[in-house]
Amino acid sequence: MSIIKNIAVFVFLAFVYFQCTQTSEKSMPDNNVEQVEVLDSATLEAMDNFEKFCSSCHGEQMMAFADRKWKHGKERDSIYASIKFGYADAGMPSWEAAFSDQEINNLVDYILKGIENVERYGFQEATLESDTFETELVKFSLDTIASGLSNPWGMTFLPSGDLLVTEKSGELYKIDQNGDKKIIVGTPKVMFKGQGGLLDIALHPDFENNKLLYLSYSDYKVEGGDTLSGTAVNRYKFEGHKLTDGQKIFEGHPYSTKRQHYGSRLQFDQEGYLYFSVGDRGNRDENPQSLESYCGKIHRINDDGSIPADNPFVGQEGKAASIYSYGHRNPQGVTMNPSTGKIWEHEHGPRGGDEVNIIHKGLNYGWPKISYGINYDGTTFTDKLEADGMQQPVLYWVPSIAPSGMTFVNSDIYPDWKGDLLVGSLRFKYLNRCKIVGDKIVGEEIMMKNIGRVRNVKVGPKGYIYVAVERPSFIYRLMPI
Repeated sequence: MSIIKNIAVFVFLAFVYFQCTQTSEKSMPDNNVEQVEVLDSATLEAMDNFEKFCSSCHGEQMMAFADRKWKHGKERDSIYASIKFGYADAGMPSWEAAFSDQEINNLVDYILKGIENVERYGFQEATLESDTFETELVKFSLDTIASGLSNPWGMTFLPSGDLLVTEKSGELYKIDQNGDKKIIVGTPKVMFKGQGGLLDIALHPDFENNKLLYLSYSDYKVEGGDTLSGTAVNRYKFEGHKLTDGQKIFEGHPYSTKRQHYGSRLQFDQEGYLYFSVGDRGNRDENPQSLESYCGKIHRINDDGSIPADNPFVGQEGKAASIYSYGHRNPQGVTMNPSTGKIWEHEHGPRGGDEVNIIHKGLNYGWPKISYGINYDGTTFTDKLEADGMQQPVLYWVPSIAPSGMTFVNSDIYPDWKGDLLVGSLRFKYLNRCKIVGDKIVGEEIMMKNIGRVRNVKVGPKGYIYVAVERPSFIYRLMPI
């Protein structure tokens, strides 16, 4: 195995022992090496046999393999029988002649550890009995800011402290500090289907003076009898309870008949550039690695939609000038670290391989050439975890947590969390705290289990953390106790 592959497997087992989420080798702090248990010879043998004989069908990332429905059972005896005797009709060969009984047992132990780590996310569905949560460092209660929503996707705050919230179905609401909702008119028509709809919202950094507001959404048009859709960004003037002077400043070509992987988050940096994400639109083989396609990218534009002169592909024939980084799958989190000014992003993997990345100019983040995930049906699409010229994530999750929304805590209201990164989980319905040291994630804490599908998390102008959940949909404010 290559050095990176060895390290990736080594880190996986280390985190199985410590029941933590996987982190890539490049994100591990130096002192973490001292905490890792020494692996015994049986485990090392099982790792080697899995890579040599199993990974060609089940993928190199054993954790993604463990995150599956087990047709023939996931108990020791069932897995042992599957390996030893196989299921020829289903394409699973018998390994009785290749492995001794002890070698099969070692493989079963290895797989069971992976299943155990996956199932730690399997919180039993339950109604919350209390609105008070006690975490490692902070105890807080929930203050319900809004209810009666459907899919609250994007959030931003007006200078007054009032909250603007996008509904995926196309509505934009202003929620005042008493919880009263008023609809804002003038929003764009959206493709509200699949993962499409009205998505993110951002205010111009000088909003108090220019009243400029930005929306990302799934745009659509009809060509040749087909309804095509793609990610677009509009700029508006916000006046009273309406949007005026609408201008489309970005279109993410090519548009597609598919209704997934639109992205899309909006984030201004400290210099006033607008960054935003566009998903691969479900076409992983053509879009993410093509610099002609706008899909599967992080883009950077000026506030009026023009292109910054120092964007990495400006003036290069056949390359979209708005692209800032590429090789992304479906990024539903983009935020700026206020202490460094760097743009951070997270994206959905397939089955396994959700990623957190720091975005750097002109770099390739690898999708789908490298990945820590596998196909949803359990088959593989790449045999590579790393490759020259492609960036490793700061953090990756296996199994996939379905991340959505992210923000850095920069508030004195939660001093013990200051500088950490919060990420929502749609799949497992919790809020994740990533513990930050410099540009590394050195640990995690799972918080607010079973709170609901966390769609977004933001820090408000007074320093309070707001969390939007869906099904049922609420917006909560976290009030320290």
